[in-house]
Amino acid sequence: MPLPLILGQALPLPLSTYPDRPEAALLDVLRERVHLEPFNGVATAIFLLAVLHTFAAARFTRLAHGVQHRADDRARTAGFPLRPSVGAGLLHFLGEVEVVFGLWAVVLFVAMFAYAGWAAPTHYFNEAVNYTEPLFVVVIMALASSRPIIGLAERSLRLVARAGRATPAAWWASILTIGPLLGSFITEPGAMTISAFLLARQFYDLQPGVRLKYATLGLLFVNVSVGGTLTHFAAPPVLMVARAWDWDMAFMFTHFGWRAAAAIALSTAAYLLAFRQEFSELAKRRPMEDREEPDAPAPGALLPMPAWLTIVHVAFMVWTVLTAHHPVFFVGGFLIFLGFAAATSAYQSRIDLRPPLLVGFFLAGLVIHGGLQAWWIAPVLSRLSELPLFISATILTGFNDNALITYLATLVPSFNDSLKLAVVAGAVTGGGLTVIANAPNPAGQAILSRFFDGAVSPVNLMIGALLPTIIAALMFTLF
Repeated sequence: MPLPLILGQALPLPLSTYPDRPEAALLDVLRERVHLEPFNGVATAIFLLAVLHTFAAARFTRLAHGVQHRADDRARTAGFPLRPSVGAGLLHFLGEVEVVFGLWAVVLFVAMFAYAGWAAPTHYFNEAVNYTEPLFVVVIMALASSRPIIGLAERSLRLVARAGRATPAAWWASILTIGPLLGSFITEPGAMTISAFLLARQFYDLQPGVRLKYATLGLLFVNVSVGGTLTHFAAPPVLMVARAWDWDMAFMFTHFGWRAAAAIALSTAAYLLAFRQEFSELAKRRPMEDREEPDAPAPGALLPMPAWLTIVHVAFMVWTVLTAHHPVFFVGGFLIFLGFAAATSAYQSRIDLRPPLLVGFFLAGLVIHGGLQAWWIAPVLSRLSELPLFISATILTGFNDNALITYLATLVPSFNDSLKLAVVAGAVTGGGLTVIANAPNPAGQAILSRFFDGAVSPVNLMIGALLPTIIAALMFTLF
């Protein structure tokens, strides 16, 4: 039941509140909904500003470097010690993509309070918004980045890479084909974390060219987005519809899985062919070390990894995946894991919680804003036939989390089976176009951003993801 407010109804208004006018023009419907609830326009305007902020994040980072450089020059001239500039620090903070939606959530909170009183934002932020997915991503990202899990993944993929003589191209292709498909079993955030860490070690450390860097990042995002569709429980956009539409694992593999696997193979092969000359150059720069331990520390710093420790870490991963919809269980398990990691610190590398927490903050902000966009997304989806729906879902996903798109599709009663397939296919196809298109993308960016001078260009990312997106679209629409 909506919480009664002193100044009006709970926000957002349920979709059932609006008149059902399928015969009316879309613009008339949207205009009517803004008239019935003016805060719809305010919430969407704030959301659009947040999206624009993500595109401008790299500019803030560059400005921060410039301000710090000028401050350092002034300090040297005056003979003062160098200190971090407050202005540069604030600009750098504004340039952190992971904090953008959280910052604009503060603006949204203030706007909602000014519009409808204290009860409106407290009800929406505390009760209406579900933070399970952001919490899950924090936990699975921290687990997947632990030394035993990364080591197990690297040893497994080494068997495949050795078939190609463990060259940079062999490692690159192995990680970008097998890694994303793991997302159907260990969840997409887990697959993204492992794939990004291995790409950092086996590929990005070789300092490839800018075009290949962005092509790889775009390919990774698209492959992970479609790679989670072999099952019905691992990809967020699929989870949103599987129970409502009664889709099981057999259905997913028949309608999505084999097409996704083919798209991943074709896209990876296409980029491998396009950049074959640069891969040959990378192989000459530094021989690939056939290491059994990732990021091997100085001798004596850590003990060799025992098999039992890897098994325990895998068990924590399994528990987290099985309880993904129950935060009390997987957060409790994670707290036990942190204690276990401290007790076995002789074998463990440092568990850095900053990247997972930032990614979780990013996703929480996105969920907050996304929950107020149903008023315009639902009527857009309900007025489209199969192919236009697929294209629209692909495009909308670039500016909204794809799980939000598929969730809203479950609220449209007029969807037949072909329209259901089209909207989910479009949502996963567009999942690599931007950082905000798919929940695991911020995790990949957080791990790999240091190879892009600290800031990933949204335009270059979209260009890098374009070819894999087109290939996935062709697989889902023509076959």
